[in-house]
Formats: sequence, C-alpha cells, structure tokens
Amino acid sequence: MSAATIKAGLFDRVALIGVGLIGSSLARVLRRDSPQTQIVACARRAETLAAVRRLDLADETTDDPAAAVAGADLVVLATPLSAYAEIGRQIAPALREGAILTDVGSVKGAVIRDLAPLLPPRIHFVPGHPVAGTEHSGPEAGFADLFLDRWCILTPPRGTAPEAVAKITALWEGAGMRVVTMEAEHHDRVMAVTSHLPHLIAYTIVGTATELGQDLQSEVVLYSAGGFRDFTRIAASDPVMWRDIFLENREAVLELLQRFSEDLTALQRAIRRGDGETLHTWFTRTRAIRRSIIEAKQA
Repeated sequence: MSAATIKAGLFDRVALIGVGLIGSSLARVLRRDSPQTQIVACARRAETLAAVRRLDLADETTDDPAAAVAGADLVVLATPLSAYAEIGRQIAPALREGAILTDVGSVKGAVIRDLAPLLPPRIHFVPGHPVAGTEHSGPEAGFADLFLDRWCILTPPRGTAPEAVAKITALWEGAGMRVVTMEAEHHDRVMAVTSHLPHLIAYTIVGTATELGQDLQSEVVLYSAGGFRDFTRIAASDPVMWRDIFLENREAVLELLQRFSEDLTALQRAIRRGDGETLHTWFTRTRAIRRSIIEAKQA
C-alpha cells in the first residue's frame, strides 16, 4: 500500500478515551496528518496523562470521560473491554449531537451489547477493530506506522448512518489500513481463530515453563529457540486486555478450544503410535497456511 494520510479536517475535535498502544498511535497519526484537529486524551492514571503531555500527543488531558467527550465530533474508546459499560454510562449524557462513537476493542458483540443501549438518539455508533499491535503498552509504546498495511474491521449495527461509517473508514484508511465491514458475531468467530486461541496457547505454554524445576526453567530461558521466543512475545501482552477478551468472547473461544483439543488428541495419538504419515500430512497442510499469510502480506 502506498503511503496514506488522514484527510485534514476529517474531524475537528477527537476524544481518545484510553491512550495506550492503539490510542497513542492514532494520536501520533492525527498529529502528523491533521495538526489542526484538537485532541483530548483521557486516562485514569496521572502518570499516563503526564506521559501524554510530555510526548505532546494531545491538546488537553483529563481523567474525566464526560469532560473529554464534550464538544468532540469523534470519540474513540481504547480502554480494556471491562471498562466500556461504565465509561458509556458516564459519557452518554455529554456526547455532542451527531458525534461518532467508535472503539478499538478485539471483541465486537460485547461492545454492541454494552454500549448501544446507553447511547442517546442522533449519536452514530461504529464499532471498530484495528487489527494491529505489539506486546507493548502505554503511551510510549505507540508509533504512527503501527497501522500500515494492516486490516481494520468495522461492525456497525444495522441502521447506522452510511456517512458515519464512511468517515471511520476514511480515518483508518488514512492511517494506512485496509478496511472491511462484517457482522459482529462473524468478527468474533474470526478473531477467536486468528488471535484469541493463539494467545491462549501462548499463555499456556509459557505458563507451563514457569512450573518447571528451577534448573530446567533457567535452561529454557537460556536456550530458547525461535518458537518459544515467539510464544513469550505473545504471552507478554497486556494481561488486563486479554483477560477481558477471553471473558467477553468466551463462547467462540470455548467452541474453538474444543476443536483444538480434539485435534491435539489426534496428534498425541499419532506420536504415541509412531504414525509418521499422519504427522507429515498434518504438517504439510499447515505449512501451506504460512505461505498464504506471506502472500497476503500479513507476515
């Protein structure tokens, strides 16, 4: 994808509720491409707001969500999912008529469930998920190129104004993303496969390593091969965020986990029986998936 930029003047005043990796990266993109856009950053912790001011990521900072959204034509929720409902209750009366509310959460069904009933009429609700990230968090972790050539999935409820969806699409395309829309339930099932289950496996494998004897544990760290290193990178992700993801997308994750358990049992049986043909067939098929990911430029 060629270099993209957010159209200047797309939004006049943006409220970022949460300024971790995603929120601070979006702030950097807005600063770069639309410096006239006023940015208000909201966070609970004083040290987070101090970092935002030090990095010049916002024109105003506050720990009050209602104050942050006053007058904003775009509000972006970028907090852990478990905070959405309470934040929604706080900001609903203060939202400007015609404002667009979007978010960056990894589970969409729960977002619509928690927020849609709280919103007053004439507020446009466009849930979104920029599928981009690292294992790092906080305002210092953000960078403007985080979104380049990644996908952003929008899950607007039925009846959402097309012009609101178009503006959120333009926002993320301007940040360098490829944007697609889908039903929230479908999004959650897709993410259970591509993101949520892999994280659960990584947390499990690294957790298993921590239960080993001290001598073996130290050697695991010292001689970590690429596979284990990759798992530790994934398992270093924000524990609050991932706790919320698993709880809010539990049905899709549990369904997939059952299928994974059955496949794992089949592989276990093949290893026990010395069934090399089954193992070779399985590994050949999964190798093709990696090639497909590389061809799709998502590696």
